[in-house]
Amino acid sequence: MEIALLILFVAVVFIIKAVKVVPQQHAWVVERLGRFHAALAPGLNIVVPFIDRVAYRHMLKEVPLDVPSQICITKDNTQLQVDGILYFQVTDPKLASYGTSDYLAAITQLAQTTLRSVIGKMELDKTFEERDHINSAVVAALDEAASSWGVKVLRYEIKDLTPPKEILHAMQAQITAEREKRALIAASEGRKQEQINIATGQREASIQRSEGEKQAAINNAQGEAEAIKAVADATAQAIRKVAEAIESPGGMNAVNLKVAEKYVEAFAHVAKEGTTLILPNNMADMGSMIAAAMSVIKAQK
Repeated sequence: MEIALLILFVAVVFIIKAVKVVPQQHAWVVERLGRFHAALAPGLNIVVPFIDRVAYRHMLKEVPLDVPSQICITKDNTQLQVDGILYFQVTDPKLASYGTSDYLAAITQLAQTTLRSVIGKMELDKTFEERDHINSAVVAALDEAASSWGVKVLRYEIKDLTPPKEILHAMQAQITAEREKRALIAASEGRKQEQINIATGQREASIQRSEGEKQAAINNAQGEAEAIKAVADATAQAIRKVAEAIESPGGMNAVNLKVAEKYVEAFAHVAKEGTTLILPNNMADMGSMIAAAMSVIKAQK
């Protein structure tokens, strides 16, 4: 009975040791008698108890690795404190187990040295502008070296770039001066544009005023021309009527009568206005004109 229980116990232990369940996104490296035998895939796996052993367990998910902060020297000899975060993934469990004694430490150290090398080739101002370039350079260097460790470096991101306090104060003063300069330039450009707008407005107003005066003068001239033309037409029409009346029977007699009347009225008016009496040089002409006028009147009667 005791032997049967012992055999049962050994069988249970043997089964427990022989059956290995690997979780999803994991890989277990099995050594047989101290040598690499296989990398167990996720799921149920059978190994030989006491001969095979799980030597390494690797997670195949993407892993974030915090790279410790360090002091880097830029090209213009300025100290810069930099820290970042690295993302990697185990792609070959065998190389990750035997390619290096500690791939996490190797990746961390390589990331720090590569970062110092990249920043040492750049000036301080460029380090703030070229973060993407720094990240790409670090990833390229790490990925090339980590391929022999069974690790794929996916990306690297800089978290902080911290210059010394003196540099920060100088940068803030420079930014303030630059903003004040831009404000002064903007104000002067505004005043310049204002003067341009005023001058343009005055010029446009002068042009419009002169155009108005020109049009008014043209209109006045056209009005005067139309008035003169109307007067001339009326005068011509009157002369034409007079000429037609003279040509008619008795027209000349009427003209002579009208002239005689005007002649007498003129001398009468002169006598009324002054104390001096003015007589025509040839009184016979006046008498003959009056006689002609009387003869016309008698003829009419």
